[in-house]
Amino acid sequence: MAELSGIAPHTVRRQAFDIRPLPGAGAEIMGLDLSQPLSTADFYRIHQAHLQYHVLVFRQQTLTPQQHIDFSRRFGPLQIHVLKQFLLAGHPEILIVSNILREGEPVGLGDAGKYWHSDLSYKETPSLGSMLYARILPAIGGDTKFANMHRAWETLPDALRQAVEGRRAVHSYTATYSQPKFGAGWRPALTEKQLSEVKSVSHPIIRTHPETGRKALFVSEGFTTHIEGIPADESRDILQALYQHSIREENIYTHRWQPNDLLFWDNRSLIHLATGCPADCPRQLYRTTIQGDIPF
Repeated sequence: MAELSGIAPHTVRRQAFDIRPLPGAGAEIMGLDLSQPLSTADFYRIHQAHLQYHVLVFRQQTLTPQQHIDFSRRFGPLQIHVLKQFLLAGHPEILIVSNILREGEPVGLGDAGKYWHSDLSYKETPSLGSMLYARILPAIGGDTKFANMHRAWETLPDALRQAVEGRRAVHSYTATYSQPKFGAGWRPALTEKQLSEVKSVSHPIIRTHPETGRKALFVSEGFTTHIEGIPADESRDILQALYQHSIREENIYTHRWQPNDLLFWDNRSLIHLATGCPADCPRQLYRTTIQGDIPF
């Protein structure tokens, strides 16, 4: 986590903005202009809201790519996605998420988030959080769903809790990489160099949030392959039970995008899913990813 003081000059004037809890989960930030300098006090207030609500919606933002990057960096170093061909020219910190084709070739990752996942859980140091900025929204669909993994852990049945306490699971970028969901052709074949950047890693199934101390489940259908130290069939059955429990309706917040939304979620607390949209409805968003800590 980046330091909370000394980043922005103390002479920067505070902005008047509201933090409004959303039904079910999350909060929206109204009246804040992220294109303007952000005072240390305002940044601290946003940081605390992010820890409390896990997903923040900054409404009506008009950001350049550099402003998007600069705000993201207030929370920590940024991680560069392995699919270098979908990074924004001149701004490699930004991954283009898009179903748009140019001369028959995708301009971005068209099926990002096709399965429930926590961003970069397949890295030794997974993501603290991600910021996704709406550039072009589809006329139909395109919602993003979030599941609260603190609540999933706190409501886990005793038998499942006993089955996973103290255990670790393996996460892999390639777990569902080639499995189509929004149509074929969106995923380029990974080169040997790219594969070397996304080797499988092991993480605790129950992780502790490094800032709040709250425990959360840390598995997902998108990236988790198996639980270590138990037979494959038992691992599969336990993971399926965890997935089903995690995405119960009472754990879900569904974000219906509005123009110029900037969404900032905590990958230590949530998993998320892109619901998809018709292929003939253009969609383009820019994503930054903030490095977190090694899970414990």
